[in-house]
Amino acid sequence: MRVAALYDIHGNLPALEAVLEEIAGEDVDAVVVGGDLVSGPFPAETLDLVASVPGVLFVRGNADRDVLERDEGHGGAWCADRLGVERLAQVASWPLTVRLDVDGLGPVTFCHATPRSDDEIVTRISPDEGLAAAFAGVGVAVVGHTHVQFDRRVASLRVVNAGSVGMAYEGRRGAYWAMFGPGVELRRTEYAVDAAVARIRAVDSPMGDELIGWLLEPPDPGEATEHFEGLRGA
Repeated sequence: MRVAALYDIHGNLPALEAVLEEIAGEDVDAVVVGGDLVSGPFPAETLDLVASVPGVLFVRGNADRDVLERDEGHGGAWCADRLGVERLAQVASWPLTVRLDVDGLGPVTFCHATPRSDDEIVTRISPDEGLAAAFAGVGVAVVGHTHVQFDRRVASLRVVNAGSVGMAYEGRRGAYWAMFGPGVELRRTEYAVDAAVARIRAVDSPMGDELIGWLLEPPDPGEATEHFEGLRGA
């Protein structure tokens, strides 16, 4: 099995469209959407688009949970209103983890943050012992949440951050994702960010201005990693 992992889309429909167009030219057996899909400027449109992809599987992220809980601090109520009852029921049914047998890698656990939490912080510089505890019993894990790609090994454990499709903290514009099977490929897809920004501005979502700032001037991955480590240690 060959799997494309799309994480942290954050309602960025133009970025998702570009990645799915690239994936259409690949030999892929499944697409895993690894959480934080419906919190953003195009919640219903992104869900409908990715739900139409054959073989798609979903994992719940903390921002998806914020939408379900109508968290005003993250535009949750605004997104929930646009999703409607039926789509919200879909989001509520998403599991915390998905496990697939991937060519060349064996059993792979896909989760948003860690298998035990949708908001636990793990970065490329987190202590080895913390990773071992968070991913106990897991051989290969694919995560997102911190929006910075990495590929780490701790003894027999391998943790890969697929990056963020819709809100990347990579210091460079683009949509970041990953392909699994038979190896691990960290990918970047270019798309028309300025045109995407115009579409996002037209929607006037609660998170629009913040997202636009990150899209136009992506945060440095090192600084983002240090920021998340500070939150982890708080």
